[in-house]
Amino acid sequence: MATAQEHRAVRAARERWRLARRAEGSYAAQLRRVARAVGDIVRGVAPDGVVDDVAERSILDLLEQYSTILRPWAERVGQRMIEDVAVRNFKAWMEVSREIGVALRREIETAPTGEAMRAALADQVSLITSLPRHAAERVHHLTTEARISGRRAESIADEILATADVTRSRADLIARTEVMRTGTELLKARAQHIGAEEYRWVTAGDRDVRVDHRILNGKIFRWDAPPIADRRTGARAHPGSIWNCRCQALPLLDPSMFEFAA
Repeated sequence: MATAQEHRAVRAARERWRLARRAEGSYAAQLRRVARAVGDIVRGVAPDGVVDDVAERSILDLLEQYSTILRPWAERVGQRMIEDVAVRNFKAWMEVSREIGVALRREIETAPTGEAMRAALADQVSLITSLPRHAAERVHHLTTEARISGRRAESIADEILATADVTRSRADLIARTEVMRTGTELLKARAQHIGAEEYRWVTAGDRDVRVDHRILNGKIFRWDAPPIADRRTGARAHPGSIWNCRCQALPLLDPSMFEFAA
């Protein structure tokens, strides 16, 4: 039977999800700027979507250059997202753990989250700068397939012009996944620092929860052994660390860590 502390933690986990959605929206708005710029590049070279060999080379070169010059901006945007998530993550720990002893609270406050934050930033920069490159790969794939199949360039014009929309969808997916994943990595760093090696999987509790995660809901796992979060691909992940996952991890704390029993 769940303790009162666990019930509070579940409620707090759902509140973190609500706040994460707000952070996701802000992050996505920034990444969509990249999608718009990608669209401007494609339309600037091929206003009607018709791409010959010269136009294709120009688009690919420009998108590659954009990916390179995008890096400093990506670092700033990624850093802001991570710092926002880190502040919310710390506040959530303090809110859920009101009963924690003074010594343990101090341990949480001094948890070595720097490595997790540096890794998260490297991931964000890589993902953001990959947006123009993925767009370039898409244009190249479309034009190559057209040549192989003997299709005229005009026949794929609409698909070429849809590159901005496809990039925007990818940007939204990155924002949706990375805000939650970053939060999970910081949660993991703090939990392991205080010796909480296990967590309970908690879903958002609505009809949109995927079947694989309903199966995991309420079960206990170790941070060093993530469960299979997608049976189709066999991918293993912690809550919030796989695409479109809204689930959260509830660290299991030893009762001896608390000043008062829950």
